Amino acid sequence: QVQLVDSGGGLVQAGDSLRLSCAASGRAFSNYIMGWFRQAPGKEREFAAAISWSGDVTAYADSVKGRFTISRDNAKNTVYLQMENLKPEDTAVYYCAAGVVYLARTPDEYESWGQGTQVTVSS
Repeated sequence: QVQLVDSGGGLVQAGDSLRLSCAASGRAFSNYIMGWFRQAPGKEREFAAAISWSGDVTAYADSVKGRFTISRDNAKNTVYLQMENLKPEDTAVYYCAAGVVYLARTPDEYESWGQGTQVTVSS
């Protein structure tokens, strides 16, 4: 399995931008589909974005499409989530995940998880 460390969260105002990073170590990073999920208090973990092995194909939840961009740098073993025009409803703990199912959208389809990074958006 691959080990993941999330970073980049923080407290921002509505309309601000933030970039999350997820550094991977262990087995070959480029062999994994990477995803970002988020979990708000009292809610289930939900899909935000996923990216293919080479980074040429991406998928997004409707709630973030057009505002969030997932990307990866296989040379640096890192996946990113660029978040623009943040809204209070984006407040959650954000997790990166690694798996082998192509652009999977459910948590059960991912094998490894980061520890999470808190994103708080004030109105």
